[in-house]
Amino acid sequence: MTELKNDRFLRALMREPVDVTPVWMMRQAGRYLPEYRASRAKAGDFMGLCTNPEAACEVTLQPLERYPLDAAILFSDILTIPDAMGLGLYFETGEGPRFKKPVRTEADIRALKVVDPHKDLPYVVDAVSTIRRELNGRVPLIGFSGSPWTLATYMVEGGSSKDFRRAKTMAFNQPEVMHQLLTVLADSVIAYLNAQIEAGAQAVQIFDTWGGALSHAAYQEFSLAYMQRIVSGLIREREGRRVPVILFTKGGGQWLELLADTGADALGLDWTTDIGQARSRVGKRVALQGNMDPTMLYASPDRIRSEVGQILASYGSGSGHVFNLGHGITPEVDPAHAGAFIDAVHQLSATYHQ
Repeated sequence: MTELKNDRFLRALMREPVDVTPVWMMRQAGRYLPEYRASRAKAGDFMGLCTNPEAACEVTLQPLERYPLDAAILFSDILTIPDAMGLGLYFETGEGPRFKKPVRTEADIRALKVVDPHKDLPYVVDAVSTIRRELNGRVPLIGFSGSPWTLATYMVEGGSSKDFRRAKTMAFNQPEVMHQLLTVLADSVIAYLNAQIEAGAQAVQIFDTWGGALSHAAYQEFSLAYMQRIVSGLIREREGRRVPVILFTKGGGQWLELLADTGADALGLDWTTDIGQARSRVGKRVALQGNMDPTMLYASPDRIRSEVGQILASYGSGSGHVFNLGHGITPEVDPAHAGAFIDAVHQLSATYHQ
């Protein structure tokens, strides 16, 4: 077991003392980096990168060569599980992910089987072990999955959606069918994340991208309950230390107390929730991750630095904060602005940890 040279990310998730607030960015390996675009062109397409463990490792490490980030995150996609279920994932230029065989009927859902990550997604497991080896203890590695509800929306809609008409109609008219789908997805996510942890992931994040599209009652029934099931089924200790679990519901700031009740170690916040208010609501039950508006990275470096300072001040002194964007970094961002953001977090946060 290689000793971690920089463990402030893991320490902050456990609300242990750190010297500065750790920072990473969702989608930090991505299209805003010219070296990523070159790697993707060489691989042929996005899935060519995802399914090649060496290529996935290469692009995972690219942002770490540029910036003093405090964590690496596995380069993959949230839709690997439905793809492994045989739905035929492909990417339409300008339109995002699509499935050749969406699930629309009870018979479609009954035909689905829980994914065996070692048999059905070996390229992800191999990528995790490859990245962990190449990191050689530089920073921790984050594994991840989409939430059951988020995966279900893509599977039922057949791709992205603005109103989730088909998925919500199934949930409201045939809740037992939707629950059957969500159960097989939750059990697949448990197996998938545990395989990532066993392969070397030192923390895991569940991306509930579309949970915020649900009503209060529907969120608890169709999203939160299944994330709770996952948290309860995960390996929580490995290599002699805690494996923290981060839950991130985009648009879910009104449900922080419910999310904290799941037993997760940290909650991700989008930029619509004030982090200081969130801290007062959850107390010492969980750490918080976030939450600068990604489009702030289009502003000047001075304005970015000012925004970082405001968020740090809102959170206040002490550990338990992992700085991040409120969602993923966007492709048109100047890499120099991302660097200014990361440097500002480290420089301005030290005073809050004395």
